[in-house]
This record gives sequence, C-alpha cells and structure tokens, in this order.
Amino acid sequence: MNPRFTTTTTTTTDDRAPGDRAPGDQGTGRPAPGIRKPLPARLFAVHGTNAETRWEALRGEGDLTPERLFFVRNHTSTPLIDAASWRLTLWGSGLRRGPVSFTYRDLLAMPAEEVTAFVECAGNGRSLYGEQQSQDVTGTPWRLGAVGVARWRGVPLAALLGRAGMTGDAVALMPRGLDPDYVDAGENLGRVRRPLPVTKALEDVLVAYEMNGRPLPPDHGFPARLVVPGWAGIAWIKWLGDVEVSAEPLESPWSSRLYRMHGPGHPPGGGPPLTRTGVKSAFELPWPARLRAGRGHLLHGRSWSGNGRVVRVDVSDDEGVSWRSARLHGDRSPHGWVRWTFRWAPPGVGEARLLARAVDETGAVQPERAAYNHLGYAFDAVVRHPVVVT
Repeated sequence: MNPRFTTTTTTTTDDRAPGDRAPGDQGTGRPAPGIRKPLPARLFAVHGTNAETRWEALRGEGDLTPERLFFVRNHTSTPLIDAASWRLTLWGSGLRRGPVSFTYRDLLAMPAEEVTAFVECAGNGRSLYGEQQSQDVTGTPWRLGAVGVARWRGVPLAALLGRAGMTGDAVALMPRGLDPDYVDAGENLGRVRRPLPVTKALEDVLVAYEMNGRPLPPDHGFPARLVVPGWAGIAWIKWLGDVEVSAEPLESPWSSRLYRMHGPGHPPGGGPPLTRTGVKSAFELPWPARLRAGRGHLLHGRSWSGNGRVVRVDVSDDEGVSWRSARLHGDRSPHGWVRWTFRWAPPGVGEARLLARAVDETGAVQPERAAYNHLGYAFDAVVRHPVVVT
C-alpha cells in the first residue's frame, strides 16, 4: 500500500528573481538549482545542486553551525511545503493497523527531545581522493565542507512508531522525502529514500522540526526531517513524507547501488550500505591558506567522529614525522565536533602543508590513506592542507 499525500510542493529549480540574490551569491558564478537561501561566494562553493561551506567562514563561530553557513546537499531541488496540509504517514506490514498520519501540529504537541549532532554527506572529502591520493572517483567534488553541527529538536521516531502500532515483527523502515524524483543517467529512481533498521530507529533517531532553536529552513528539511546521530547524511531524510514499516528487509537504489563501497578490495556487488561515519579533521583556513612569515599564528580547526567524542587532536607541519597536541575547546558533545587551536610559527617562506589527526573515544584514529572506492565515499585520511608562507 502506498498512501496518498496532501502535501503541496513547488519544484521549480530557482524561483528567486535576480534582484533577490545577494551580490556574489553563487560561488562558481552560476546558480545552484533549487537552493532557496543566498549563497555568497565568500561562504560557499557551489557544486551543481549542492553548496559546500568554506571552512574559513566558520572561523569565530561557536559549536553550532549557523543556518546561513550550513552546507546544502540536494539530489534535486528544495520543495516549498505547506505545513498546514503536510502529513507524515506511517504504513506497512510492520504495523498492527492501516496507515497512521501525523500533522505538523501533532508533532509540536508531543513530548520533544533535543540533540546536538553533526550531519555529513557520505561523499565529504571526495575531491581529496584525486588531490591527495591520485585516484579517480566520480560524484560531487566536495573538499571538506559538506558537514555541519546543529541543535535539533523533535519527536523520537520511536514514539511515533509506538503510536502507529509497530509490531514485534517489524525489522526495517523506509523513510522517504518529498523532494522531486531523482533521475540518474536517464533512469528515474523516484523520491529519495533509504532503509533504516528498526534497532537504530528505536535507539536515538529524531523526527526533527527545529534547527538551532528555529523551525527548519526549507533547504534543511522543513517541515520535518530525520536526525540519525553518527550516521551518514543520506540517512537523514529531509522533507519527510512517509515511513514504510516492514516485517521484511527493504532496499532502495540508495542502499543497493549508491552509498556503498565499490571497487578494488570490495565485494563484487559493493560493500555493506554505509552507516556510521569515520574520524575527520579540518582547519578553518582557505584552500590554500596564505600566512605571513616571521610571526606566530593561532590556527583553528574542528574534528568529529560518528563513533563518539573526539578526545585528542595532533598537528604536524613536517608530513607526519612529528606531531604536537592541539588544545581542545567547546562542549564536546558525543554527536557534535570538537573545536581546537594550535599555535604555529612557520619555519620560513615557501609552501608548506599542515596535517591534523584526531582520535575518538573508541580509540579510532584518522588513517594515513582512505580506503579507495569508485564513488569516492568515506574519505577519512589525514588531510594535507596547503599553505603558502610569504
């Protein structure tokens, strides 16, 4: 059974008049199809339907990423949804009765929870396979800016499943968004959807309607989206419209074909669907950075892990021959990132590379090289950040 929705969406690629755009709105000199918020070039690099946060834009910001700086990952375009007519419908063989729908007001009236958590595209760092490891990959050429941290507020998905009458036979969910159908190489794959194990859904997943204390902006999932702490962003379905609850395993192109590791060293059909993210670090510097010689610089950066808190960050300026500890700051939320600083005096003029390596509370350490895969997912290697000292 596939329920009918009363949601209204607008799917034009860009309905803003030229006069509504801020100067320098597009990072590449062309629009990002279907993204609603302004994208000044000093803050974002635009990749097709996506917008990547420039790391230098985060300098001076706190633990939370402001919405105006938050990256945008769209398969198609941002829909404009009427909250009054929107419904979230749960349905499927894993329920005791027929479909159960919740309105926006229903969600707001239910007991809410908050979590501070990062969301990161599985392809974050993809361009570094080529730049750093000389390996060819396909996909959006993110560097490291497809990640952000917010304080999310919403209703535990477990509570909605309970009210809908989920049975003990249920094993998988299929959350699905209300964005337009995604067409890949001429094949219509339908709306974005990806299976979610019931065990994870009952653990810590939220149906969120607020981001940093305000209703979700359109580009980030209004009126409601999933928050799946520690897991890759593809699990965080935006513009949530329905959730199939199934007593049988479920698949979609976003689990059977995409968002899994393909290539040498992986099974013929690809590795398991990507879930938990690895340990990563980034400097709050332009790429490349330009620094003056003959003085000390207080470098800023952030590190994060899908496994839990980052407990140590080390920095090297000699290609990893020696390492020195960075100073950690911030609240160190188990699902957020840690901010850090490191004082560095360039040894002289010329080109240099700065390396940051994080360790999380499970003992996981950033590797020297990321595991290669054709689609460029899960780049977690220590990044060599180029610096020009003058």
